[in-house]
Amino acid sequence: MRILTQEEEKWVEAILKKITDKMVPVTERNRDRIPYTTVDGRFDDKSESEITWWTNGFWGGEMWQLFNLTGNEMFRQEAIGVEEKLDRNLMISEGLDHDNGFKWLPTSVIRYKLEKNKESLNRGMLAAGNMAGRFNPAGNFIRAWNNWDNVDRRGYAIIDCMMNLPLLYWATEETTDPRFKVMAVAHADTAMKTFVREDGSVNHIVVFDPFTGEMTESLGGQGYGVGSSWTRGQSWGIYGFALSCRYTGDRKYLETSRKIADYVLSAMPESWLVPIDYRQPADVDLEDSTAAAITASGLIELADLLGDEEGADKYLDAAIRLLKTLDEKRISWGLETDNLLNNCAVDYHGDGHNMSIIYGDYYFIEAVMKLAGKALTIF
Repeated sequence: MRILTQEEEKWVEAILKKITDKMVPVTERNRDRIPYTTVDGRFDDKSESEITWWTNGFWGGEMWQLFNLTGNEMFRQEAIGVEEKLDRNLMISEGLDHDNGFKWLPTSVIRYKLEKNKESLNRGMLAAGNMAGRFNPAGNFIRAWNNWDNVDRRGYAIIDCMMNLPLLYWATEETTDPRFKVMAVAHADTAMKTFVREDGSVNHIVVFDPFTGEMTESLGGQGYGVGSSWTRGQSWGIYGFALSCRYTGDRKYLETSRKIADYVLSAMPESWLVPIDYRQPADVDLEDSTAAAITASGLIELADLLGDEEGADKYLDAAIRLLKTLDEKRISWGLETDNLLNNCAVDYHGDGHNMSIIYGDYYFIEAVMKLAGKALTIF
């Protein structure tokens, strides 16, 4: 991967300063919260009513990144506060699922890596053990979600889970017990075969017979429909397969990440404002800035893994362009709002459009810090 030009370095440093200038006062007025979105420009709080919400680790992860950037103890204390609040989630079985990585990798695992805190190790291992218990050996996949609302999801797997596999890779590294990694590799192999289409686009949901392991169908999930191309799912694919390559050294995951990335770049709008689905109708202008930020961070990961290989610069260039487009057109840098990214979306068909979402902010910060060589390795 090429080094940044002087102009790019100056841009990165300017963005990091803008992030710091905003996030110090924003964090000061949101102490002891776990935000998800904003209401009238101010962060909400999931720490009481919805402690099991799948995004609840990202604020802690953002705090650790900012602590690493600034050395400001406030960010560290806020990160630890999120981690401690999530203890209640560990005692609610219906609130534990394939997204355990999103909650405890950016909180407990990163703290253990930094400080060797034994309580953090315990939390991370509890989360990893629960996630390992979701592995279905009949189909070699990790089950997604639980049977909320009386929906039978015993055979569901989703592309998002690729981003949670590092929790299992870490558990094997920490314990030397190979079972966690074996499950993660088995799931990654299944995802590579059943989620990634020939053209590089990916399914959001794949359904298996939970008893035989046979794939029965794919679902549109949060995208436009069956066979469409939900953009956040594509970003999870780019980043998640790159991470499996980083943890295993297996080149096939690198090539899969690259295949998805090439598809995404071929489908990218001229505006570089990422839609909710790359195959949504032409007259629909729905966007998802979270997909842009996650894609950028995933492309940087991919470029770094490729190193001096041909094509690496293409992915880095695309990542920088995505981040610059967000900076110029889709970020609120003023203190009138707590969030950074605007025009985020939950899904295509629901009503969660044109909003802020905490993981969009997290991945934007992470991506820019990667460019500066200052990011913590959380996933």
